[in-house]
Amino acid sequence: MAASMKVCRIRSCAVYSRIKSNSKHSHLYKQCRHNSTQENLKGVIGLEIHAQINTKSKLFSASPTAFGAPTNTQVSIFDAALPGTLPVLNGECVRAGVKTAIALNSKINKVSKFDRKHYFYADLPQGYQITQQRKPLGVGGEVEYILIDDNNRYVLKTARITQLQLEQDSGRSVHDEEAGQSLIDLNRAGIGLMEIVTEPDFENGIDCSSFVREVQLMMRQLQVCLGSFREGGLRVDANISVHSPDQPLGVRSEVKNLGSLKDLRNAVDYEIERQKRLIKNGGTVINETRTFDSESRKTIPMRDKERMQDYRFMPEPNLPPLHLLDSSTAIHTKQTNMVNIDEEIQKMPPLPRDVRNYLLNNCMLSLRNVYILANEDKGVEFFKEVMKFSKSPPNLIGNFIVNDLLGVYNTKEAKIRRSPISPDIVAEIVDIRESGYSSPTHCCRLVEMYLNQSTTDRPRTVVDNNGWRLIRDVETLKPVCVRILEANPRLVKKYCTGKEEKSLNSLMMKGLNETQKKAHPAKMKELFIELLEEEKLKQR
Repeated sequence: MAASMKVCRIRSCAVYSRIKSNSKHSHLYKQCRHNSTQENLKGVIGLEIHAQINTKSKLFSASPTAFGAPTNTQVSIFDAALPGTLPVLNGECVRAGVKTAIALNSKINKVSKFDRKHYFYADLPQGYQITQQRKPLGVGGEVEYILIDDNNRYVLKTARITQLQLEQDSGRSVHDEEAGQSLIDLNRAGIGLMEIVTEPDFENGIDCSSFVREVQLMMRQLQVCLGSFREGGLRVDANISVHSPDQPLGVRSEVKNLGSLKDLRNAVDYEIERQKRLIKNGGTVINETRTFDSESRKTIPMRDKERMQDYRFMPEPNLPPLHLLDSSTAIHTKQTNMVNIDEEIQKMPPLPRDVRNYLLNNCMLSLRNVYILANEDKGVEFFKEVMKFSKSPPNLIGNFIVNDLLGVYNTKEAKIRRSPISPDIVAEIVDIRESGYSSPTHCCRLVEMYLNQSTTDRPRTVVDNNGWRLIRDVETLKPVCVRILEANPRLVKKYCTGKEEKSLNSLMMKGLNETQKKAHPAKMKELFIELLEEEKLKQR
């Protein structure tokens, strides 16, 4: 029986059908199908991004929103839930939500509504959160982003948006383990949030973090959110399940309050593997809320997942429906403080996707270089500045910045956003390299010299003073090539008998070493081929 089971696990579906046809072995068929399903389990993740809106006051009160203020100094009587206080909607929060919905390609509801979501935590004095559950500000949409796949390739992917809603943030719990007590700071309570809910379109941690990074860049460009994980301006909840591609979606667990892209990647990947192991060992995934411990890099149970009825959603009685304008309805109202959707569309700045398309289509940069520049703070701006001074093609400028400049910067812990080398100097180094005036190795040494502030001369002057200029003169290089061919008859013979590439590479190495790597590689290669082809004709 054990041998039969082993065979069933490793053979194809044809085996399943033969076993299934034999009623005596139907239990083996079921076991084989179960094992096959386990081996094909894949992660399915949906995200909820909570972005603090970049405004001077809170969503429903005039309390300030400055980060790092003394504890409980930014709390109004409404934030503290004193009886009789009423919410007053912040128009700038609405405007930020509309801008973000436009960027997400969402359909904006001209009329949206607020609801109460009840849960009794100490960090929400009211006992409920004002949110938009039934009719949010925006529905649908999609975001295109760059993903590094399992084969380490850079690919474009699109994820779908479910909805965007406005809601209040909660306060912050401060736990004093030595005193055995928890304290509450309500400075954050009531700050406006945009919650962006996605469809379950992600498969692993790097997929999730790549998407969130794109949304982070987009909101920073719009200036609707500072996007700082460290300051709590951006937090992510991940709803994670596993299933076989031909089966219904599995039971999900929600990992709450992931406070960095690294934590998001690690939490998602750990939870996927945890669920796979659980199912493989015969267990069942529980619909629960979990948290992530950064030190152990594991998710930990917090509580059972609340069901919809636990929240007791109800319409917010103290807020009327939120009405928005567009060009067709603006002429029918006298109110000038309402947000006009069409006006916000016209004022939209270039978004990350627009910058990406410009770099890909106009500058002909590779997807990899676009990804690296876009994720480097001020990377795209620095690239554009270098282009203004350089005569080299944009794609070669991009290659130099990503592969050479950033390579040196990373070893010296330097950053492009505070680049010690000005764009015009970088442009001259790029031109020196691409014109063949000096070698790639010496161009990297130039970067190091300017980074260490060991010279104030122009790059071309430094190259001339150090003797780094490449030799392009045929009259100088040809005698060197002739001497090397005369000293290496075996390599010449190999070339003439068909082993051209290997022998030519060996000869090139000897030629570069002979000239202390000052020979222009392309020119030297051209001369070697010319002389070798002449020798080949002589031997015929």
